[in-house]
Amino acid sequence: MLIRAYRIRLGFNPKGKKQKEGDGKTPEGKYHITHRNPNSKFYLSLGLNYPNKNDKIRAARYGQNPGSDIYIHGLGKKNILLHYLFDWTNGCIAVTNKEMKEIYSSVEPGTIVYIYS
Repeated sequence: MLIRAYRIRLGFNPKGKKQKEGDGKTPEGKYHITHRNPNSKFYLSLGLNYPNKNDKIRAARYGQNPGSDIYIHGLGKKNILLHYLFDWTNGCIAVTNKEMKEIYSSVEPGTIVYIYS
């Protein structure tokens, strides 16, 4: 059941599945919130369980590092206009600081997140 929708920004190279660290892609699939970070440099952030078991297996098959540290986070001090124009993260999911405050206060670790483009 959809509760709320947000205009998000993804990795700077968002087309296709995330394959390895540094590819600028945002992972797709079913993940969950692992922890809350009130001290994020991007305002607030929620950690995702990337890479999961399947991500690690896929990366190992190609001899690659799947990457890590994928978060849902705010803008921090980024320009809000640029946020609406470009995908700019290294693979995370970004929303405005106001939206992040709402999301952060609404979810707990364990919350399921589906990421699809």
